[in-house]
Amino acid sequence: MIEIFIVPIVTLMDTIRVGSLQYFIRPVKSFEEFALQVEALVDTATDYKIKVLVFPEYFTTQLLTLGNIKRPIVEQIRDLANQESRFVEFMAGLSKKKKMIIVGGTVPGFNEDQSKILNKCYVFSPDGSSHVQAKLHMTRFETEEWFVSPGTRLRIFESDFGKFAVTICYDVEFPEIARVAGRMGAHFLVVPSCTDDRHGYLRVRYCAQARAIENQMYVIHSPTVGSIPTVPAVSMNYGQAAIYTPSDYSFSRDGLLAEGTVNQESMIIGDINLSLIEQSRINGTVLPLRDSHKTEDLLKVVDHVKVSN
Repeated sequence: MIEIFIVPIVTLMDTIRVGSLQYFIRPVKSFEEFALQVEALVDTATDYKIKVLVFPEYFTTQLLTLGNIKRPIVEQIRDLANQESRFVEFMAGLSKKKKMIIVGGTVPGFNEDQSKILNKCYVFSPDGSSHVQAKLHMTRFETEEWFVSPGTRLRIFESDFGKFAVTICYDVEFPEIARVAGRMGAHFLVVPSCTDDRHGYLRVRYCAQARAIENQMYVIHSPTVGSIPTVPAVSMNYGQAAIYTPSDYSFSRDGLLAEGTVNQESMIIGDINLSLIEQSRINGTVLPLRDSHKTEDLLKVVDHVKVSN
């Protein structure tokens, strides 16, 4: 049974409702069964009038249960990449039908010349189009065991209500990425993640909260939960979805707009006010995004000082 967590509605012209999934990984017997699970969640989001819905990184790996799970994981991941077009067609159709922006977690997919596998996050638009943000930094298991390659470019997504960027799991641990997005006017950051233990989850969470404070932006974090012990790629998952805010008077206490219950299948829902982001970047108690420009000049020359015993 899915738990729903809702924060109170704020009635403002520039407020949008967003949803973040703690997506429960479970075995499926067909692509259609996977599609039913996804569509049911999108239907629920529609009922709650969500405008942006976020799925987690590698939630598509539950499709690995359709194949021979005894084969090397490298082969399994490449078979999953062959389903990329089917996945994209399905998700794009949902986005168009429900008139909702869907940040579609990630799916392994080939690059343009079919020579490499990338970890791709598709952003699906209500007009039926889709755009890709590839993961820019690979974790060790992606590089050493899955042979997944990094992407090469950050993208800023512009919607009718504001701008956002996507940093996939490990990418959020690199503050330079979110800083560039903030300087280019991004109002919020989307963080799809897939972590197998508490340590990994907390790395993503703490960094996501730091990015919200440093760049005075909302951060929407969506993780996988559940497990499929027979599939190495998703044998364990640990996560807690959340919507983080800057830490200032205009925002939620403790910089936390909403969060789920750890490892429970759920959807968290919150209303984010994008005008507050603009205001905080001008009139906030502190202005870290603006003041970060000074940091580059300050660090051009670094003094080395020897401290004697």
